Amino acid sequence: MALVARVRADIARIDASRLTWADFTAGVAEAVRPFIPFDAYCWHTVDPGTILFTGSVNRNVGCSGSWLAHHEYVVDDVNKWSFLANSGRIAGATSIDTHGDPTRSARHRSQEAYGFGDELRVSLVVDGVYWGAAAFLRNADQPWFTEAEVTAMCALSPSIATGLRRTFAARASGEPRVDWGPGVVVFDEESRPESTSAAAERWISELVEDPAPDHPSESKIVQSIAARARAIPPGTDPLELAARARVRTRGGTWLLLYGTRLGLDGRTAVIIHPATPHDVVPVVALAYGLTDREARVAMHCIQGCPTKEISKALSMSPYTVQDHLKSIFDKTGVRTRGELVGQIFLDHYATRWEKPSTETPGVFVRGIRGT
Repeated sequence: MALVARVRADIARIDASRLTWADFTAGVAEAVRPFIPFDAYCWHTVDPGTILFTGSVNRNVGCSGSWLAHHEYVVDDVNKWSFLANSGRIAGATSIDTHGDPTRSARHRSQEAYGFGDELRVSLVVDGVYWGAAAFLRNADQPWFTEAEVTAMCALSPSIATGLRRTFAARASGEPRVDWGPGVVVFDEESRPESTSAAAERWISELVEDPAPDHPSESKIVQSIAARARAIPPGTDPLELAARARVRTRGGTWLLLYGTRLGLDGRTAVIIHPATPHDVVPVVALAYGLTDREARVAMHCIQGCPTKEISKALSMSPYTVQDHLKSIFDKTGVRTRGELVGQIFLDHYATRWEKPSTETPGVFVRGIRGT
C-alpha cells in the first residue's frame, strides 16, 4: 500500500492549497496518473441528498448532458456511480465487472466508437456521504485496468472526497451576484428541449461545467434533474423532493434546481432559482461534519433564536443545546454564535439567501429536509 500512501500525501498537499473543486480534482488526476495510467477522465460533484450532478469537468472525453443522464439515471448498467457509492463497493472497472466482455455494458458500447476501451469508475465517499464521482478511461489499444488498480482507487476515495467536501464549505469569491430571478427549461414528451428562458440561460452559464454545454438545455446538471423527474412514477413523490439539487455556481452563489412533470403528456420542466437557508444549510453542515441535530441547532442560531427558544423548538434541554453549540464551534473553527453566523454562514451566503422579490406559484419551494 506504499503507492496509496504516497498518492494520499500528494492529495493532502493539493487540498492544503484550498483550490476550487475543479482545480483540486485536476491536481488529483495528475497525482494519480503515474501510478494508474489513463488517457481521459471526468469528475462530477453531486448533491449528497439526492445524488444528482451539480458540476462536471471532462478532459479528452466528450459526452452530452442527455447522454450522461441517460446512462447514469435511466438505463441499467455496470458500475453506475450511485450503485458504487450505496453498495460500498466504491470503485470498479468495466472489464472486470463484465467478466471480460465490456460490450455487455451499454455505456461501453456507446464509447467504443470513440476509441475508448476500459473504464475505471470511483464514487467519492467519506464518513458515509457521497460527494462526487470520477471516471478514468483508457484507449482501446491500452491494457485493461487491474484488480490492484481498482483496489487502490477505492482506498483513495476517502482522501479525494475529503478535499471535495471542503470545497462545499469554502467561502464565496467575487462580487455579489445579480439576481436574475427564476428560470425554466422545458422538455417535450420525447425529452427534447422545447424552450429555455433567458434567466435559465444566464444561471446555466454560471454553473461549473467544463467544457460548457453546446446549448444551455444540454447542461449535465439540468439533464440529470430532468431525467430523474421523468423516471419518478406519477404519484410516488408528491412533494417533488427527489428530482432536485442544490448547486453552487463559479462565484459561490447557491441555486436550487428542481424538476417537475407538466401534466400527463410526458413534458417536464427544470426550474432554477436562488436557494434559501433551508436548502443550503444541510449541505454546508455536512461539509463541516455536523450531525443532524447540530445542523438544526445551527439553523436556529442563524435565525437569531436564543438558547431557550432552541431548546423548546428541538425538545432538548438548554444544557444539551450548549453541548451541541460547543461541538459546532469546534468543528467550524469559531468561538461564538456571532462568528458562526457571520463567518461560517451569513458572510458566505446571506446575499444569496433572500427570497425572490415576488414568489411565482409552484416555483418557490422548501428545502430538502433530513439530508
